[in-house]
Amino acid sequence: MKIISIAILLMTLFTSSSCAGNSSKKEIQQQNQNGKKVLVAYFSRTGENYAVGNIKKGNTHIIAEMIAKETNGKLFEMKTVKPYPQDYHACTDVAKQEKESNARPPLQADIAAEDYDVIFIGFPNWWGDMPMAVYSFIEKHDWKGKTVIPFCTHEGSGLSGTEKSLKASCKGANILQGLAIKGSVAQNSQEHTRKSVSSWIKKINF
Repeated sequence: MKIISIAILLMTLFTSSSCAGNSSKKEIQQQNQNGKKVLVAYFSRTGENYAVGNIKKGNTHIIAEMIAKETNGKLFEMKTVKPYPQDYHACTDVAKQEKESNARPPLQADIAAEDYDVIFIGFPNWWGDMPMAVYSFIEKHDWKGKTVIPFCTHEGSGLSGTEKSLKASCKGANILQGLAIKGSVAQNSQEHTRKSVSSWIKKINF
């Protein structure tokens, strides 16, 4: 009887130890390889888009998910209180008006960017700039000491001057080299896009 009791006790201890080990492993996996907390904050748009027609998942959203998977980052989508028009041309008109008036459209929700070490900021290139909704997000936070990395989707404009804009807006942050991928490529060539994302992340020594 004593032998059976000892065996049960040993099995219980072994099981508890294994569970604790698995729990610790899970906690470690929630950080990236460098032990940094990563946020992937992005603005993206569905509906009618240039060169890809009507889409259910935004071009930038696709890239954001790939980055989050590569870096073990937390995804956060910037959503405006007032949705942008589904029609492409109507949306570009609104985007142009917002840029000209330097608008800051209110967002539905926010996240504490200050709790993260590295923040990827993603957006479509609208009129050679970030959508004004992205500025709404940026201006809510303190970026001192943070690493900020831009990524964007476009159809020929690349990042334009957005890296400089981020440097001016994210005071005290270290801005790393950004990534620009065509929206049509993100939608229609996702394996190629995934390789580009992976290569870029290695290139910036992340």
